[in-house]
Amino acid sequence: MPKEGAMDKSMSESNLLGLQDSTPPNFVSVNRNKRRREEISNLALDDFKEEIRSMIKTMLSTQVSELQKISASQLEIQQTNLNIESSMAFLTAQNEEFRKKIGQMEQKIETDGKYIAVLEDRIEDLQRGTKKSNFEMKNVPKKNGENKDDLIDMVMKLSDSIGCKLAKSDIKDIYRVRGSKEKTYNTPIIVEMTSTILKTEVIKMCKSYNIRHKAKICAKNLGITVDGDTPVYISEQLTARGSRLHYLARDLAKSKAYKHCWTAYGKVYVRKDDNTPIITIHSEAQVQQLMQM
Repeated sequence: MPKEGAMDKSMSESNLLGLQDSTPPNFVSVNRNKRRREEISNLALDDFKEEIRSMIKTMLSTQVSELQKISASQLEIQQTNLNIESSMAFLTAQNEEFRKKIGQMEQKIETDGKYIAVLEDRIEDLQRGTKKSNFEMKNVPKKNGENKDDLIDMVMKLSDSIGCKLAKSDIKDIYRVRGSKEKTYNTPIIVEMTSTILKTEVIKMCKSYNIRHKAKICAKNLGITVDGDTPVYISEQLTARGSRLHYLARDLAKSKAYKHCWTAYGKVYVRKDDNTPIITIHSEAQVQQLMQM
């Protein structure tokens, strides 16, 4: 009998041979196809990976380019902001300088305005002083070929009418104001007296006459027969500023029912009634304030 070990060995070899003979005939072909498909899959995967890498590289390149542009824009914006800040600082400093200069100019204007007001008051005082002995006759009809002697005669006739005796020597000068138009006849007549006392007395007597007589002073009181009923107004001569203030004061008295409005020594006064203080009118602004009270 054969040995047990040899039998097993021979059987194993036969089995192997049997197994080899029993392998399907297309096994090798299947393995080859499988390997080919794996190789194709690997190539496709490699191509896909390469495509992805290329896409990522392109995207990164584009992003880098965009980031560079953004960075450049940011730098430009920063520079622009710095320029704006610099300009704003310059304008702020310049504005502060202008503000100081304007403040200095306003202060100077205020100081100059006060000084001008002082000068105007001084000029007003000087002008008032040159007119303190003068009175004027308004609305006196003008004669043809009128001269100074005619004007003096008018004053003499007036003094007789009001009861204030004057001599020709009491008249320092007399003249009719020239009109702005050629056909303006009844311009005021200015009478310069030798003293303020005489001027004041004439005006006082004229007011007294108008109070005592129903018929007020008119042209016939001056010896004028033609248009003898023409009313004539006697008052002290005022400066241009005084005349303006007197006009405004009369309007104030009429509007606000002031009982008294008059002038004395070139100044203008108003009084609400006999029991209220006398108000001296110094300026147009003062009249406006009184209008609003």
